Amino acid sequence: MAVGSQHADGAARDFETVFRRDCPTREILDHLTGRWGLLVLAALRPGPLRFYELRDRIDGISEKMLSQTLRVLDRDGLVERTVEPAKPPKVSYELTELGAAGAAHLCALIEWIGDSAPEITAAQRRFDGTR
Repeated sequence: MAVGSQHADGAARDFETVFRRDCPTREILDHLTGRWGLLVLAALRPGPLRFYELRDRIDGISEKMLSQTLRVLDRDGLVERTVEPAKPPKVSYELTELGAAGAAHLCALIEWIGDSAPEITAAQRRFDGTR
């Protein structure tokens, strides 16, 4: 059975191509669902943040990784970088309309994980106990 969903117009959407190595959506999927991409998009969902605010909000992310992640998400059209002319320049990041739509779905995943964490960790303990 093919993996799929429905378009807004009711037409079926086939996701079989995502399983192929040459599917261009795989790169985007990696950007969105990697640990840092997911957390950056979720952190920006409430509104724009400066670089240091993002760094402080996402515990454990290095400045280098945050910079790389923001660059990738900017390139993908999900995050917009704004430089305010000042000395030193003030740089902030916010979700684009496309990024906000993606972040809404990803935040639903984060909520599901949070709600399911006790059940998942219990399953992990049961599994680990049998090894």
